[in-house]
Amino acid sequence: MAHTVSNHPSRLPVAQTTVLALPSSSQGKDLRPRWTALDSLLCGAFAGAVAKTVIAPLDRTKIIFQVSSNRFSAKEAFRIIYCTYMKDGLLSLWRGNSATMVRVMPYAAIQFCSHEQYKKRLGGYYGYQGKALPPFPRFLAGSLAGTTAAMLTYPLDMVRARMAVTAKEMYSNIMHVFVRISQEEGVKTLYRGFTPTILGVIPYAGITFFTYETLKKLHTEKTKRPQPYPYERLAFGACAGLIGQSASYPLDVVRRRMQTAGVTGSSYGTILGTMREIVTQEGVIHGLYKGLSMNWLKGPVAVGISFTTFDIMHSLLLKLHQMSYFTH
Repeated sequence: MAHTVSNHPSRLPVAQTTVLALPSSSQGKDLRPRWTALDSLLCGAFAGAVAKTVIAPLDRTKIIFQVSSNRFSAKEAFRIIYCTYMKDGLLSLWRGNSATMVRVMPYAAIQFCSHEQYKKRLGGYYGYQGKALPPFPRFLAGSLAGTTAAMLTYPLDMVRARMAVTAKEMYSNIMHVFVRISQEEGVKTLYRGFTPTILGVIPYAGITFFTYETLKKLHTEKTKRPQPYPYERLAFGACAGLIGQSASYPLDVVRRRMQTAGVTGSSYGTILGTMREIVTQEGVIHGLYKGLSMNWLKGPVAVGISFTTFDIMHSLLLKLHQMSYFTH
């Protein structure tokens, strides 16, 4: 045995080298592909862009009704869409969508990214790190994510609303809106309607994320599958959007009235004053809930597409990270 080893001195060192080169279990965990904040930002931006572009004509029509005293009906809504198409062409149905993209991409990126971060923070605080959060932290994570995104991108929402309800001649592009509002109405006008926006975002984002995460959790418990299929994600997102938008819709009407007061000739100054005037002139259902049925059509579709796109992009990027890791 000793003679064999002495004739082949290289064998033992090679074996030792091989053993020493193997990473420990703790090192293996550190070297696994990680999901970063940048990944969340990219997935969120793409998800928001896809969802909003799909429903842009319906969204623009809803805003037109929200800022006017005309009674909403599905027939009248589609008449507006048809007349706009006949008068200005197909692309006119997406007027203001450039402003929507400038707003919704950072908004969705910040919202989805911050939601991931808030889930981690709250999970660590409540002792649920890496697990599904209990109901209240789940709602809180969604509300905080929506509030963070709205606070950082609000002026872009104001610009988008102005472009949606005005003719092309009034505002030629996004920068033109910023310049005219600042010069003619003051910089503060860019934040008109900010308070009802935040008050509306808290229940909307909280309920939407809460519902989607809850449905995914229940699905996993029932089917024992770690991830739902794309059509199931779409259905979960649609339910989440339907419930969330219905709960916060009156505040959405109020913020649109306040945002567009400078171009509609109205004088909406406060939340309660705006609500009182809407209810007095148009009633509760036909005023504060004007266009809600349109929202029931476009809202669930948009939220469903958004959540589904985010989750699919999330899985795709993780696979790309794994491929890159194993290649190296």
